[in-house]
Amino acid sequence: MFEIKVEDLAGRVGRLQTRSGSIETPYLFPVVDPLLRKQVVSVREIRDIGFRGVITNAYLALKGYGSDVDIHKVLGFDGVVMTDSGAYQLMQYGDVDVGNREIMMFQCSCGSDIGVPLDIPTRYEDSRERVVYSVIETLRRLREGADIVRNCSSTLWVAPIQGGVQLDMLYLSAKRIVDEGFLGLYSIAALGSPTTLLERFRFDRVLEMIGLVRRVLPASVPLHLFGAGHPLIIPFAVALGVDTMDSASYILYARDGRYMTSRGTYRIEELEYFPCSCPVCSKYSPRELLELEKPERVRLLALHNLYIIKQEISRVKQAIKEGRFWEYLEEVSKRHPAARRAFEVLLRFYNIVISRTPSARGETRSLMVLGDDSIYNPRALRARAKVSRMRMKAIDRKSLVLVPLLHKWKPLRASPLVRKLTSSETMIVGYAPVIGAVPIELSDAFPFSQFETCNEFSGRATVTTALEIQEFLEKFCNDVKSIKIVFCSDIAWSKDIALELLKNLCRGSSMHKEIIELVCGSVYE
Repeated sequence: MFEIKVEDLAGRVGRLQTRSGSIETPYLFPVVDPLLRKQVVSVREIRDIGFRGVITNAYLALKGYGSDVDIHKVLGFDGVVMTDSGAYQLMQYGDVDVGNREIMMFQCSCGSDIGVPLDIPTRYEDSRERVVYSVIETLRRLREGADIVRNCSSTLWVAPIQGGVQLDMLYLSAKRIVDEGFLGLYSIAALGSPTTLLERFRFDRVLEMIGLVRRVLPASVPLHLFGAGHPLIIPFAVALGVDTMDSASYILYARDGRYMTSRGTYRIEELEYFPCSCPVCSKYSPRELLELEKPERVRLLALHNLYIIKQEISRVKQAIKEGRFWEYLEEVSKRHPAARRAFEVLLRFYNIVISRTPSARGETRSLMVLGDDSIYNPRALRARAKVSRMRMKAIDRKSLVLVPLLHKWKPLRASPLVRKLTSSETMIVGYAPVIGAVPIELSDAFPFSQFETCNEFSGRATVTTALEIQEFLEKFCNDVKSIKIVFCSDIAWSKDIALELLKNLCRGSSMHKEIIELVCGSVYE
């Protein structure tokens, strides 16, 4: 049913198999209205963009066509069809005139590939009493529909988790779903009702909800996120273990004249140029789009928004496959303050991220040290741990020279500088920001010669790197008679790390400060 192909962080590229075919995750199901004879964006156009599955509303389909209907024929779509139960209408209007068992049986009979019980959504503004009710009643409805799930095994069934921003109730909902064995019956877990938060760009609160739920759920269980459709939330949601999402945002934003980008959202009248080369943006300018009749303008904007969503999902998949997902998140976190807040929440759930990052990948690509956040890159963390764990005899030579690992001095073992300085009495150890100390024995191993770094870092990376080097020196170099710390005056990080290390060693270190000397690298050139 769900096969994981490649993992990076807690994100994975996988394959979700249904009776109407498979979809590759991470994936977003575009919402289509079952009652519209002419969709704003046709299902054929959705398919042509690259979406192999859509989500529609089972409640509206039942009310509009009756119980004897094939949902694929209604939509004119031969791919994967997921059906929501009508919980959106319940959230909007407070009630629907259909029962849980009735809507579940309809989803089974209409040929839905992925079905959802009639859960009780938790709204952002709900009272405590209402949140407790939504959790307890949703769990009751999962029990109530268990026999339908067993008898309708050709449909993959979703177990919704409610509780919203009241995290204790969210935890209770997820824990009960695990403890009561629902995940042996329902194929997919789903996090409910973040729509209001996403509309307000409260990505950080949504990430808190995802992280809490992922702590409870087994890693093998696919997780769906209802109502998540902005490109900025997609990378962070996937990094914490979301596999599928759904959204009508592409249409809703278009109706409001909003133009999606990977950096945020613009109103169409604010744009002089389109920062995109999709078929819509390649053909029209913002002014030309504004001159069109509203229905056509909305259709074209919706098409563009779908292209942007698809593009973001493809970027995430590629980053996972390359093992560069952390580096991609660092980049995305700088696009918008809401993305930065989401990244900071991700750090709070770092145990999930690091525990589910594979320790080895087939092809090793160079490590990109992009800034202070690279300290937490699992590949950099493992590099530092490799040095910390290595079994190396204490250095018994008279002198030690610490040299910054610059492009011209990599790899360390083959560097002309090393050949010039190495002798029977002198040992060379490299150092680099985020990576820390690089003993010559490891200099050819990944990533000690296979990394790229920027020039400047703030205090966080400098302090961490200096502490890592200090730990190395105190472990292996206590008996040396002379330590030279080389820096390059035109490489800011080398000077900053050298000064921070000198300060540490001269203050509270077990090493004798009189043996330590700071040297400008130009003397060796």
